[in-house]
Amino acid sequence: MAKRKIIKIDEEKCTGCGLCVPSCAEGAIQIIDGKAKLVADNLCDGLGACLGDCPEDAITIEERDADEFDEAAVGVHLKKDGPRGASAQHAMASPRPHSDHGAHGGGCPGSRMLTFDRTESTSSKAADAEGEVASELRQWPVQMHLVSPLAPYFQRADVLLAADCVAFSVGDFHRSYLRGKALAIACPKLDTGKESYAEKLVAMIDDAEINTFTVMVMEVPCCTGLVTLAQQAVANASRKIPIKKIVVSLKGEQLSEQWI
Repeated sequence: MAKRKIIKIDEEKCTGCGLCVPSCAEGAIQIIDGKAKLVADNLCDGLGACLGDCPEDAITIEERDADEFDEAAVGVHLKKDGPRGASAQHAMASPRPHSDHGAHGGGCPGSRMLTFDRTESTSSKAADAEGEVASELRQWPVQMHLVSPLAPYFQRADVLLAADCVAFSVGDFHRSYLRGKALAIACPKLDTGKESYAEKLVAMIDDAEINTFTVMVMEVPCCTGLVTLAQQAVANASRKIPIKKIVVSLKGEQLSEQWI
């Protein structure tokens, strides 16, 4: 047993909705007696893929003494978990990456290896057709820990809050999504000190008087935490502004766009 990061479930907040269960590829969370429970410490990798799917914010990451994560134990556990467990175990054991973004592999879905079929000729044709694409970035810095919510470029601006991986996935990110907007980027899964993010977003709304938030995330479950941050900021702010949520696939295709 060693001190490590592991999920913590607040049973008073938990409503037993079960949205966190499919996000855990190791099957470490189950609904028992109407509440989400961590069934065993050694089944939790501590990466927090389930965090963004809890509408009550009942799941957090804590650091405590716990059994080490045991991938072999996960395999045994998934075998006992019926068809879902067998499917997940097969994906974990498979050495061959695939491009079906709807399937869940082992561990965090956002960490699953994928290979996309993009031929050189296809990429060259796209480059020839479009020519050099100019940057639409209007500011620096862009990382949430570094930006000041009172910076001039946020004043009465439309703000794009994007997950770190989005710009690397979406080929036309600058022209189609960033143009005309101030930018802030963050990773809801790996960034530390996200409490300061919530405070900064509220300050953007109330003090910089921004017009809108466009929150752009990847399709992986942990990315939804960025949407939750924006929604909490709007709820806590004195001013109320609209939020647009855009979800893109791992291949860079827009999957959905909606005002929330």
